[in-house]
Amino acid sequence: MRALVKQAAGPGLDLIERPRPTVGPGEVLIRVERAGLCGTDLHLEQWDDWAASTVTAPLVLGHEFFGEVVEVGAAVTSVSVGQKASGEGHVVCGTCRNCRAGRRQLCIRTSSVGVNRDGAFADYVAIPAANVWVQPDDLDPDLGAVFDPLGNAVHTTLSFPLAGEDVLVTGAGPIGVMSAAIARHVGARHVVVTDLSDYRLDLARQAGADLAINVSRTSVADAQRQLGMREGFDIGLEMSGSPQAMADMLANLNHGARVAMLGLPKDPFAIDWGRVITRMITIKGIYGREMYDTWYAMSSMLQTSERLRTAVSSVITHRFPAEKWQEAFDAARSGVCGKVVLDWS
Repeated sequence: MRALVKQAAGPGLDLIERPRPTVGPGEVLIRVERAGLCGTDLHLEQWDDWAASTVTAPLVLGHEFFGEVVEVGAAVTSVSVGQKASGEGHVVCGTCRNCRAGRRQLCIRTSSVGVNRDGAFADYVAIPAANVWVQPDDLDPDLGAVFDPLGNAVHTTLSFPLAGEDVLVTGAGPIGVMSAAIARHVGARHVVVTDLSDYRLDLARQAGADLAINVSRTSVADAQRQLGMREGFDIGLEMSGSPQAMADMLANLNHGARVAMLGLPKDPFAIDWGRVITRMITIKGIYGREMYDTWYAMSSMLQTSERLRTAVSSVITHRFPAEKWQEAFDAARSGVCGKVVLDWS
């Protein structure tokens, strides 16, 4: 099969022929049709300090995918050959305290598809049957390929009740844009998205944001005035990993506001804890998806709302055949894009 592989420590990838994965008793083999590029994949391709400390080569990259089940292990009863599927990329141990308590997203021994085990930038990927999310037969393959990042957006956005609330999203990357669409779907009053990229702010407007502001020209306080808001934002969704974005958010929150943080900062940074304490602000860290409540929530919302399906699909701006993976990585790295998808069909 074709596979996009990190063959040795160092920058770069190679599209090569590899043996088709074998399937264990509890595993499922999926023929990949589409795979989405993530910032994690860019780090692995460039081989930065995090990649060097995390990955053992050789490794097939890729953890966002959609395809068709072509083989199931002898012990598998929950998935059938011929079904369409996406996959939860976090493979958990099943035996730690959190796993045994039903909090699998908090497993302390998580192994990640495309990071710690071979992934989905290939014609086939093998994952445990418990990680398979069966999709409708008529689901758009491109949409199926972004369920992983959509799950990040859903997990973050639904961390706190937000119907009727004023929501600030800092960071208009694909997940931030999808979060704005979800907040609009759930019934937020005002949804404001901030970024420094006009291209990505346009994507946020298309997805349903009331205001999408470039903070190099317009302040968050100005946005509040434009919307006639007399008090600060009730909900903050931090998607950028930017210290300045976090500072701007905290300065524009209502007392008792709640913040969900998904954006990973490059380095540690200071927070005005006095403001957090005296305004009684709640801050919650988010990583990945709740297993599997998030998957149920996003599937149900997409099935019942054509508007939300359109908004999420609009985040996919670039599509490349697998053979043009270098162009796909260049597009993703440029930042002048939404979600980039590789076609493996």
